[in-house]
Amino acid sequence: MSPHTLRRILSSCLVLGTALAWQAASAAAPAAATARSVPDAAAPAGRPARPRIGLVLGGGGARGAAHIGVLEVLESLRVPVDCVAGTSMGALVAGAWASGLSPAEMRREMALADWRDMLLDYPGYDELNFRNKRLQQRFLPGTETGITPGGAIAPPGFVAGQKIKLFLNHLVGADAGEREIQRLPLPVSIIATDIGNGERVVLRSGSLTQAMRASMSVPGLLSPLDYGGRKLVDGGLVDNLPIREVRERCAAEVVIAVNVGSPPLPPEKVTGLLSITTQMVVLLTEQNVTASLAMLREGDIYLQPDLGTLAASDFERHAEAADRGRAAALAAVDKLAPLGVDEPQYAAWRRGMSGRESEAPRIAEVEIDGLARVHPDLLRRYVEQQAGAPLDTAALNRDLLRAYGDGHYEQVDYSVLARGGRTVLRLLPVEKRWGPNYLRGALQLESNLSQGSSYQLRLGYHKTWLNALGGELLMVGQIGNSTGASIEGYQPLDGAQRWFVTAAAEVRRERNDYWNVDQRVAEYRSTRQRVDLAAGLNFRLLGQVRLGWRETQVSNRLETGLDVYQVLTGATPERSNGGWLIALDLEQADRLYFPRSGWSVQASVFDSPRRDYARAAFDARAAVPWESWVLAGRLAWTGSPRGQLPLTDAARLGGLLNLTGFASGQLVGDDVAYGHLRAERIVGRAPIGFRGDLRLGLALEAGRVAIPYTRQRSDGWLNSVSVYLAGETPVGPVFVGVGRGSGGSVNAYLLVGVP
Repeated sequence: MSPHTLRRILSSCLVLGTALAWQAASAAAPAAATARSVPDAAAPAGRPARPRIGLVLGGGGARGAAHIGVLEVLESLRVPVDCVAGTSMGALVAGAWASGLSPAEMRREMALADWRDMLLDYPGYDELNFRNKRLQQRFLPGTETGITPGGAIAPPGFVAGQKIKLFLNHLVGADAGEREIQRLPLPVSIIATDIGNGERVVLRSGSLTQAMRASMSVPGLLSPLDYGGRKLVDGGLVDNLPIREVRERCAAEVVIAVNVGSPPLPPEKVTGLLSITTQMVVLLTEQNVTASLAMLREGDIYLQPDLGTLAASDFERHAEAADRGRAAALAAVDKLAPLGVDEPQYAAWRRGMSGRESEAPRIAEVEIDGLARVHPDLLRRYVEQQAGAPLDTAALNRDLLRAYGDGHYEQVDYSVLARGGRTVLRLLPVEKRWGPNYLRGALQLESNLSQGSSYQLRLGYHKTWLNALGGELLMVGQIGNSTGASIEGYQPLDGAQRWFVTAAAEVRRERNDYWNVDQRVAEYRSTRQRVDLAAGLNFRLLGQVRLGWRETQVSNRLETGLDVYQVLTGATPERSNGGWLIALDLEQADRLYFPRSGWSVQASVFDSPRRDYARAAFDARAAVPWESWVLAGRLAWTGSPRGQLPLTDAARLGGLLNLTGFASGQLVGDDVAYGHLRAERIVGRAPIGFRGDLRLGLALEAGRVAIPYTRQRSDGWLNSVSVYLAGETPVGPVFVGVGRGSGGSVNAYLLVGVP
């Protein structure tokens, strides 16, 4: 599926969530609490009192940035407002404005926000702990399914909203203290939908950021919010243009209603099932908006900015949307201008709207609330905020994202409270309702010229929090070119999970090919059994080191060709082995498969007293960005500091970016070195809501097998050059390329999915 198609699907989901069930909109009783009104300055002598004005900001996804332009015009005309009601993106703008953020500041915040990143809950790959990095290497994160006594439970939304909620905190100044709707200087109503019964929920009290988050929860895209015993989703499902609410909230005599909903598609674009479904929902939406607009009276002002081709997912076009909103308001200036007041009156109104704290509060205490399974030290290990120091919001957001990256939480939020003259920072983690046991999956399809096609299907059952320190059990089964099963136990030894012990067992049956120059002369079915016992130390986000004992048993059955084991070693192909293993893994790359920046180092030594040899391996990688290019490199070496590597434990070259022009594993031996340099041009980005990009690359490679175990073209350095289209996509890594190696050897590859 192309990024363009995925982008269309996401845009359709946003439209769908904003419109689906509007035809069933019903009036529910508004929430009880009413906010204080902004005190109105007295009208000058001889001038009639101004009418009460209610502002309505409708939903529309990214199109809602047009509201900022409307607010700019109202500000320039000195039009005061007595209450405001908002839905979805309109709720975001309404809440930020009522909390004291000016339209100019809103523009700046929209420009600074990385909207593509905001729809990705997890932090960058370099911000994940080591175990989560390894889980992402083996499984697609989007396949996580909770296994509970009641059955399998999927996550409630494509996006959990972790970064969105932290952004809302910043937008309304929640870092200076919890912003409650009933305490805002301007009466605010935020519309949400109870997904359980379809009721319209009007939020007039409680947490402002929670209400904003609820109103923006497009079903299927953004997870519902548990709030006051209800599961709340996008208010657009029941009231996308809440005109009636401002009539009730502040007895508005004049309503200014801003509609930013998506228009129907032109007939020529309604061609497939997806577009037909989208068109049907949009038409129902239009009917609902028409019913809402029927509530407008003479003297009310209706604005519908011309947003052209702006889609609900076009957040990167926020400035254009704001400009178009401004243009729509300027076009109605003859109606809006009479609502303006003189400078002293407006200044008094603005003073009533202010009240945001400018200085960061000094935190007297940091507390954690809401944990049942997770050890508090696991969350606390990331938080650098110290008692007695001013709150560092940027660092706190970074730390909470790192904690969220552990994978145990639906959300990790915070609130700033005043208690007994002291300021308390309360951390509010919410553990996954579908945890702590999960089913995970991965699929890979591969084809190349030299060895044909293969596939790999992997399923894992992951049990977490088996005890108070966070013991885990991971059971994996896979079929395909490599078929087998494994079980791994992981037991931390302290609450922060710095020290740990691990035990693992695996049996795997796979294909092994052996080559003479460019001819495949043998194909084996190898069965490998492995048992590991180790202890280790985690270096927070940097990596880990492990020391332990590994026991292996390898048996090989010749399928076709020459019995290489007998010819080369004269020994039986069944070999048992055991020895000490020390391994160091350090990784600070920003992406798993095709990083834009960062580095990684893997080093290990296996020493076998039984077979009288030692195997050492080293692999270092780095990437740096340069404009729209990525420059990357790799250096690797595997050899025997003591004795000589047996054939069953030999190093191999050949395959994707491992001498691409040669078949996978074609070159076998001891004392094997490899290096490459890559230049990759970024030619596409994953659609909004996904991480990754597509690249057109060129790789220059060199490798040497100093002690070859099979005949090869040269005993010296071998070269390869490859061109490819590759990248990290929503379905895992994708690689399409061709390589040409020394002596004219050529191979082409197609790979899709998790290796």
